[in-house]
Amino acid sequence: MNRKVGIVGTGVMGAPMAHNLLAAGYPLQAWNRSPEKLRNVAAAGGEVCDTPAQAAVDVDVLICMLSDGPTCDAVLFGNTGESVVDAMKTGSTLVVMSSIPVETSQVQAERCRERGLGYLDAPVSGGEQGAREATLAIMVGGDAETFSATESVLSAMGRAVHVGPAGTGQQAKLANQMIVASTIATVAEALLFAERGGADPAKVRDALSGGFADSPIMRQHGLRMIEESFAPGGAAKYQLKDTHTAMERAETLGLKLPVATVADELFEAMVEHGDGDLDHSGLIRELRRLNA
Repeated sequence: MNRKVGIVGTGVMGAPMAHNLLAAGYPLQAWNRSPEKLRNVAAAGGEVCDTPAQAAVDVDVLICMLSDGPTCDAVLFGNTGESVVDAMKTGSTLVVMSSIPVETSQVQAERCRERGLGYLDAPVSGGEQGAREATLAIMVGGDAETFSATESVLSAMGRAVHVGPAGTGQQAKLANQMIVASTIATVAEALLFAERGGADPAKVRDALSGGFADSPIMRQHGLRMIEESFAPGGAAKYQLKDTHTAMERAETLGLKLPVATVADELFEAMVEHGDGDLDHSGLIRELRRLNA
């Protein structure tokens, strides 16, 4: 029989992840702060829980997909109410798939170890589309034995790779977000450059397809930029959260990262100008402001 899974957080990413777990045959119990986001999960066979702690009762694996580190700590460890972690049975595993600081995940891992629980930090990349199609890139930190025991659950949502001890999943995600942020900025600059030079940006995107400049960001976000379609798959304010976290981590490591620093500054300006709730591909709007 498949292991029983719980999930706290069924928003843009968590809901399709929950559907894929159900489709893979895992009994699932779920909680979300906004109950209306649980209707489709319930319709697919998931058990709806009234509190996050209820979602943790008697599960083998509990997945956390909340917005940030403070929210995860508050919900999981009872900083502002009942403790989800205290509701978990000994020997079960907490998998935090949110993007949180490396140091936060390391502290969470130790707190779980003290309670007799396994812990994995397993942030994801691939956006809403990857979550729907179960093709997420899942970067996993934690001990190898816990990863091995949990890999089949993670595989229902995408491709899981163990990258090292607790915290290194988040380190890998920050590296991912640095690449995403700087690539979005470069694609936006390139399309604006082509347009101002008299070329059709849609045709330029098509011409670059298959070459060294091609990428999922060029294909997916380049199209969003051309169509000016910025309904969020990944909101700019969350991209900024991750680039800020990466810059803070780089400082603790004594690193100077000029390209990532510029990308972080551009997203900060985008959010300050009121576009934080747009998709991060909306960064081209900030470049248009710079070149008005």
